Amino acid sequence: MYAENFQLESYLKRIGYTGSLEQSAETLTKLMRAQLFSVAFENLDVQAGKIVSLVPEQIVEKIVGQGRGGYCYEVNGLFAMALQALGFSYKFVACRPMFYPVRRPKTHMVLLVEADGDQWICDLGFGSYGIRAPIALSSLEQVQQQDFDQFRLTTEQSGAYVVQALVDGQWLSQFGFEPYASEWVDFMPANYLNSTHPDTIFVQKLLVIKHHEQGRDILLGDQLKQIRAEGTEVQQLSPEQREDILKLLLK
Repeated sequence: MYAENFQLESYLKRIGYTGSLEQSAETLTKLMRAQLFSVAFENLDVQAGKIVSLVPEQIVEKIVGQGRGGYCYEVNGLFAMALQALGFSYKFVACRPMFYPVRRPKTHMVLLVEADGDQWICDLGFGSYGIRAPIALSSLEQVQQQDFDQFRLTTEQSGAYVVQALVDGQWLSQFGFEPYASEWVDFMPANYLNSTHPDTIFVQKLLVIKHHEQGRDILLGDQLKQIRAEGTEVQQLSPEQREDILKLLLK
């Protein structure tokens, strides 16, 4: 993943990262969390009637230059640029969201990154129950404690991997994938669907999610959900309050 205007120094400043840059799982984890906690998951362009751009240079300008966020292709694409600049080996993988009541196409994307002799799932753009640190493919059926969230990696009879989150005491499948590489261009049809189809949440409602060490804040339409270890608070917002919250989440 390459963009002519991507500069590693500017990216690291954008996410506030000053740690090691060696090719290790520890660096991968710290980089992923730094970006996750700095760059919001958001669909403002879709809400404005635009088709999200997958042009690499426009992704860099939007997130690094303008201080915006983005959804999965954008935030994971930017992360891939940083990994490439640092010499990590990675591949894009198409994923099937699994929290819908009916089977859906593979409209999500994650990265599989090689580090310390393993392959690691990295994802900075899944939303509410997105992972908060890389998960190794070798860690099948092992509970992953990530801050106050718990995840696990399991498999289906078909052999596909499935990432699950523990939600209200139940393991719920979030997305599934086969560990095969996809090209960047392969995501253009799914991106068009996510940007335009009336059944997608991105078209239906404003969605902004900001992760941080204490939990995550989710703005969905005019409702703010603040999720913390001690519980969840939900607040209905006036138009003025929504604008104020939106500015804070994108800060």
